Amino acid sequence: MPANLTPQYSEAEQEYRKAQTPEEKLACLKKMYALLPKHKGTEKLQADLKTRMSRLREELEQARHAGKKGVSYKIPRQGAGTVMILGAPNVGKSLLLRRFTKATPEVAPYPFTTREPQPGMMPWEDVQVQLIDTPPITRDFMEGYLSSMVRGADGAVLMVDLGHDDGPTQADDVIQRLAATKTFLVGADRLHDPENGEEDFDDRIMRVKALLVANKCDLPGAEERLAIVRELYGDRYPIYVISAEMGQGLEELRTAIYQMLDVIRVYTKEPGKPPDLKAPFTLPSGSTLLDLAGLIHKDFAEKLKHARIWGTGVYDGQTVKRDHILHDKDIVELHI
Repeated sequence: MPANLTPQYSEAEQEYRKAQTPEEKLACLKKMYALLPKHKGTEKLQADLKTRMSRLREELEQARHAGKKGVSYKIPRQGAGTVMILGAPNVGKSLLLRRFTKATPEVAPYPFTTREPQPGMMPWEDVQVQLIDTPPITRDFMEGYLSSMVRGADGAVLMVDLGHDDGPTQADDVIQRLAATKTFLVGADRLHDPENGEEDFDDRIMRVKALLVANKCDLPGAEERLAIVRELYGDRYPIYVISAEMGQGLEELRTAIYQMLDVIRVYTKEPGKPPDLKAPFTLPSGSTLLDLAGLIHKDFAEKLKHARIWGTGVYDGQTVKRDHILHDKDIVELHI
């Protein structure tokens, strides 16, 4: 018997996959169980949800008795999206964060300079993107909390060192380390590709959009190493070649990071007043007027009657319904 899962259940499941702490995961599982249709076709799924909730309760109870939890970090989400900067030691992650944001992480020519996540806000036109520099990942070590942070992000930048002979293969160490936690870095065009070899019904799997950044293109031997990088990863990720030290290729990369988020900007206005063009709302591409109303205030979604819109595919001030699909740089006047 088919499960016939509702869209609300699917949304709760996505929230669960992005949850970063046991508390958040347990709350999501409870929500999933409440939204799950209860019939014979979902009996196995009901049992699975109960089992996972029980395990998480045990984990939380053990942590309370231990009186001490492992190191973890929770950085509040800001801006149009959150992108993790990942890579091996001394690949240039912290310098990239410095170049794109006002953050001031320590930059030094020795391994493991970055010991904890460091956020910064990268401007792109009239929006900001949250970048998070991370401790290095090697074949033998990855901070325990990193996989959950990557799973909760909207995208990742995987950096490769073109100044070192081991640079190309070190990137694969990062990929494999994360894959061991069922966290898979994939190109945006392969986000929902079943050919990646993993079963889509395994809800422990999380695919995170990623692009590959080949850094230190100004160093001797970089061209030969770049050829290896293209051969190893060219069919899996879009590749951007930069020198964070010299400033080469940074603006193209800045735009690529924003575009990876696949969001649109929507401006709002009050009746009879000019629009606020300084602080747009950002929503996933394909969002509707109702999605915007809910983002502004939960009551707006319930009370929304219609809206007037200036933008793509409409005449200026056209009245549209709640299910109207929005486009980048639309101006919306809500009526409730």
